[in-house]
Amino acid sequence: MRPPRESWVNPALSLLLCALGGALFARLSIPLPWMIGPLAIMALCNFAGARLRAPFAGRQAGQVIIGTALGLYFTPAVAREVVSFWPLLLLAALLAIALGWVGGWILSRATGTDRTTAFFASVPGGAAEMAVLGERFGAKVDRVALAQSLRILIVVIVVPFALTYSGTHGAYALQPAAMAFDVPRLLLLLALAAAAGGGVKLMRLPNPFMLGPLFAAIALTAAEIPFSSMPGGVSNAGQVLLGCALGSRFEQRFLRRMPRFVAGAVASILIAIALAGAAGMLLALASALPIPTVVLATAPGGIAEMCITAKVLQLGVPLVTAAHVTRVIVLTTTTGPAFRAARALAMRRARA
Repeated sequence: MRPPRESWVNPALSLLLCALGGALFARLSIPLPWMIGPLAIMALCNFAGARLRAPFAGRQAGQVIIGTALGLYFTPAVAREVVSFWPLLLLAALLAIALGWVGGWILSRATGTDRTTAFFASVPGGAAEMAVLGERFGAKVDRVALAQSLRILIVVIVVPFALTYSGTHGAYALQPAAMAFDVPRLLLLLALAAAAGGGVKLMRLPNPFMLGPLFAAIALTAAEIPFSSMPGGVSNAGQVLLGCALGSRFEQRFLRRMPRFVAGAVASILIAIALAGAAGMLLALASALPIPTVVLATAPGGIAEMCITAKVLQLGVPLVTAAHVTRVIVLTTTTGPAFRAARALAMRRARA
């Protein structure tokens, strides 16, 4: 007989604790409670040695729900407005690459980590994508994955708290398409979204179960094809699943094996948040957009987490979503070639 932590009891207990954590944080009026609560509960339990696991495919299910909910904001008028800001979106994505170089330099100097590992550990892209890409260039995968997970954890906690307590709630409020709630239509919409996620996965693109449902919902909403609104309870369930999956990445052994690396990664992430915030303020002033919205669009967090923050705080969901989607695409397609070119240039200089 398998021990409880190896059976279905483990993920079931994890999900129960995460739901209770979300409810507690909501009761305490903590920002982004249904994501931060589960994330904090899972991380704390695992750092204490509990070895909790997230439900199988829970992260993908949460992404399908969140991606679909975000896509419902892209009415024809909103879609046209977002497209008009394409230079800003591209510039914000390119700044993310520069942020990776700066963060990598800080991490390397602070911890003695090789520059390849430090760079891929610092680029604000998808954790899995950066780990795979870093492995191709000889980076230490375990350190890249740990630093990327820490980045998401810290950004998800710091940015929502900072924006909430700066009084920016509703600074750029946009509403999703007006549709009635219809259970059969919602189930059909989620099924189509999941199928789109599966299609994007077959194409080997990053974050398939986030981008696939998002693109499908955007296409349907922009074409004014009515399905159903997304109830708050369903959206909250998606956040619980995401928070549970994120928190399950952290284990006690990380603190024991790599304390100096963890400390250096935390420091570089906090500096990256400050630099991204400053860049966001400058871009907001140049574009006449609300500062909180652009700061959130440039924040070095994950696409799902930052877009959910925009949704909860009413900070221009479509613009923030478009910015982070653009960043994912740009980082995925250019990080490898940019690193290869920089390394070749450094080798030529060394020979000279």
